[in-house]
Amino acid sequence: MEKKSTHILNASSNLLGFSLVIITSLKISRISRSTHLDEFAGVACMFFALSCFFSFLAIRTQHEKRANRFETIADYLFLIALFCIVSAVIIVTLKII
Repeated sequence: MEKKSTHILNASSNLLGFSLVIITSLKISRISRSTHLDEFAGVACMFFALSCFFSFLAIRTQHEKRANRFETIADYLFLIALFCIVSAVIIVTLKII
């Protein structure tokens, strides 16, 4: 099985930054009171941060079985966070239309 931990770490850290930009821009523009967008972005931040953490652990551990377990956890956390970001994009799209 090919190791995906480095790719998960790279993608989740980039999307963590994107989620933080969403939250910051919502707070500055004061839109966060009228939508649930900041909640979705906040949950995505939490899951992306956890995904970064577990993928880093998968890279650094010496035990193959534990590395596979950490990588699987990071993969699922990344997928959940991605779902939250997609939900946030859908909310923004519906607000604009």
